[in-house]
Amino acid sequence: MNDTFLQACRGSRTAYTPVWFMRQAGRYLPEYQKVRGKVSFLELCKTPELAAEVTHQPIDLFGFDAAILFSDILIPMEAMNLDLAFHEGKGPIFANPIRDQRGVDELIVPDPDETMPFVMETIRLLRSSLQVPLIGFAGAPFTLATYLIEGGSSKVFLNTKRMMFQAPELYHNLMAKITACTSKYLQAQVRAGAQALQMFDSWVGILAPEDYKEFALPYVQSIIADLRAMTDIPLIYFANNGSTLTDLTTTAGADVLGFDWRLPIGEAVRRAGNHAVQGNIDPIALFLSQAKLEARIQSMLEEARDAKGYIFNLGHGILPQTPPEQVRIAVDAVHRLSAQA
Repeated sequence: MNDTFLQACRGSRTAYTPVWFMRQAGRYLPEYQKVRGKVSFLELCKTPELAAEVTHQPIDLFGFDAAILFSDILIPMEAMNLDLAFHEGKGPIFANPIRDQRGVDELIVPDPDETMPFVMETIRLLRSSLQVPLIGFAGAPFTLATYLIEGGSSKVFLNTKRMMFQAPELYHNLMAKITACTSKYLQAQVRAGAQALQMFDSWVGILAPEDYKEFALPYVQSIIADLRAMTDIPLIYFANNGSTLTDLTTTAGADVLGFDWRLPIGEAVRRAGNHAVQGNIDPIALFLSQAKLEARIQSMLEEARDAKGYIFNLGHGILPQTPPEQVRIAVDAVHRLSAQA
């Protein structure tokens, strides 16, 4: 098996820089669209054979050095006794947002093997067929809480912050349940065979550092502590739009810190200290000409040279409009240029 990704996560020297992309299995691929055209998004997530198929697609097509489980961060929230729907153009919708103690009390902390067996079966299928490591994942508690409180996506997160500031006990009660669910869910993924885990904190960048320290970080630390007690696989924490939080995210306990494109990779390496680093080219930079894209990749590889370990990735998920050939160019360039260094 190609374990270059795992070596980089652990800070070991590698023959070349490993690369994978967030949302690498997705709508930019005609092969994915063919599968997706037959089922709804949730059906795809809950059908192990199909989820494994689309997880494989970018590995087989482009030679990424790691696969990431095809699923969604809100799957375990649905298992907490919530009504989840995905609407084209609107994204995920929770029909009954959690905004009072009764709503929190009605949430359950599910047994992931009983309520989400399809996720564990997908992992087992992939482990039997992949020749690269498999990354499992979950949303970080704060990001998950925003969806439950807002009822979906938001621009200003008024309801979330209002609960934090005006009803902190209610907020922390909700976070405790989400954290318990997420911890159990990730532990189940480890038992099923995941070889690394990533926590996505997609919306945490809306918080001021002092609020992140009080309302988000302790829950990430709790989950990582639980995982450390039962596994030594690499743990990745990605705080999107979180460059102002880096001094705090270094205390989360993860092996690898992921960065978005708003921070130069050399600066990310410096701030990350004794952590491996993952990131962080702008996803839309994949639309550059081949010469300019390769020049940018070369520059990033040089800037990241002093990292304890470096995994090349996008600064966020790949966009559906991305030409697949551009992905091939980027992956090939990372492999070729880093091997020459």
